[in-house]
Amino acid sequence: MLEQSGLKVASQQYNYNHAGLWKNGTNIYGIIQAPRADATEAMVLLASSWNMDEKINYSGLALVFSLARYFKRWSLWSKDIIVVISPDSTFGPRAWVDAYHDAHDQKSVAPLSIKSGALQGAVAIDYPAPPWGQRFEKLHIVYDGVNGQLPNLDLVNSVVNIANNQGGMDCTVQKVHKHNSDAYMDRLSTLFRGMMSQAIGHSSGAHSSFMSYHVDAITIQTVGEDGPHDEMSLGRLVEGTMRSLNNLLEHFHQSFFFYFMMHSLRFVSIGTYLPSAMLLAGNFTISAMFLWFLSGRPALKSVITHGPPKIKKANAEAEIQLLKSDKGVVAVPKVELETADRDLMKPLLIVLGFHLLGLYIFYIQSGKSVEIVYQMKGIATVLSIICPIGLSIVITSISRLTHQHVILVQTFSLLFLGGALSTLATINFSQALFIGLATSPLSFVRPIGRNLRPMWRILITIPVIVLFSFLTPMGAIGLTSHIAKISVKDILIKLAWAWKVEGVWTGLLMWLIWYPAWCCGLFTLLSGLIPFN
Repeated sequence: MLEQSGLKVASQQYNYNHAGLWKNGTNIYGIIQAPRADATEAMVLLASSWNMDEKINYSGLALVFSLARYFKRWSLWSKDIIVVISPDSTFGPRAWVDAYHDAHDQKSVAPLSIKSGALQGAVAIDYPAPPWGQRFEKLHIVYDGVNGQLPNLDLVNSVVNIANNQGGMDCTVQKVHKHNSDAYMDRLSTLFRGMMSQAIGHSSGAHSSFMSYHVDAITIQTVGEDGPHDEMSLGRLVEGTMRSLNNLLEHFHQSFFFYFMMHSLRFVSIGTYLPSAMLLAGNFTISAMFLWFLSGRPALKSVITHGPPKIKKANAEAEIQLLKSDKGVVAVPKVELETADRDLMKPLLIVLGFHLLGLYIFYIQSGKSVEIVYQMKGIATVLSIICPIGLSIVITSISRLTHQHVILVQTFSLLFLGGALSTLATINFSQALFIGLATSPLSFVRPIGRNLRPMWRILITIPVIVLFSFLTPMGAIGLTSHIAKISVKDILIKLAWAWKVEGVWTGLLMWLIWYPAWCCGLFTLLSGLIPFN
């Protein structure tokens, strides 16, 4: 149909293979060449055969074909229009946009035979009404990109203003379809859903793949049945949006790229919410500085004891030093002013070992065969919980650790965690915030004393480990599985596909930042209970 409308048409094959599963299909695309331009800029109009909810996009495809024929007749375009039809809303758009920017895997994705200029924006249509058409109540604007990237807020505002002022259509965001703009709980629900979507970092629609290349994109989805609007209203909205993009002299840049929507007309800017994540990250850095100072105390040279280190009274009285202060001359034991030599090798190796363990679990999770991925629930649980306990026992059995070593392990772990979360907060605030909240108890973990009887030691250790296990990445995956009513197996497979095809780094961050910090916290906690040589 695109060729009959006068477009230059081509096709593209893609064939992704991962974990023994296959994702393949054919993208069809055509180019409407702008009569007033030299093909240096282009816009994308996109529709998927199957939408993000696994429904056939009947009316969305029909509308795109109609708009392509309609736009071809106009002479006002200053940018080319690329019409893309993909089999699904995830792998097809990703294959097309990767190939458009020559960043595709040549073994899995075919190159594009025809191209246009630099992409200035993309609009996807999701209208899963029956072929004979169906009226709708309102519109849902989907704007979340991969790894928490967001389009410029001006694009969202433009679509909302066109819909409200020209079409009389209400707009919603984050699937809060019954939204009272003055209701606190509705705004809070929208805000929280937006944070969760950004933290997961998944592809939320056909538009998500474009934002990896700094192309502002959204998906316009219809909501409800038997409403006052039909395909003509939606067509006028898409026409107005494409004309707005066509009139741009440059990229969207004067509005926000970091924001949270509370309503289609209300948002929170980065200057308001960023300090919260920075405070969490700063907490780990400050705790690491305190522990570093504590590790230099001479009393920590001895092998780890039941309680806080004690200084012999005779020594303290014999070796004193006079210091001047605002209150006069003060006598201070010299041992309090000395700095102990720090043995850094063992703590660094322990922290590095836990990071390598997290990397190994992530490598297994990425899956070389579907059978391994199916078994990852049990494998990841065993590796992520049992292995740190076993490693703690082995390490303390073969190496004579001191109290200083244990403190330095926690110091390096918290220092890395604080730096990583501070950096992540400027890229994906929600991921940094949720990981920071899940790992915040690690700042207060201290070795459990050994001055307890063996029976009390066991009774305390078991519930502590059980409670501590809920703070692991596998605990978060289990909680997500319960809330979203998706099996853990399916979540792990989706994480593997997201990393392979879309480059979603959520799984990588969970196992290389969150998990090693948890392992070091567990090691510190158990260091007071495990018998030493």
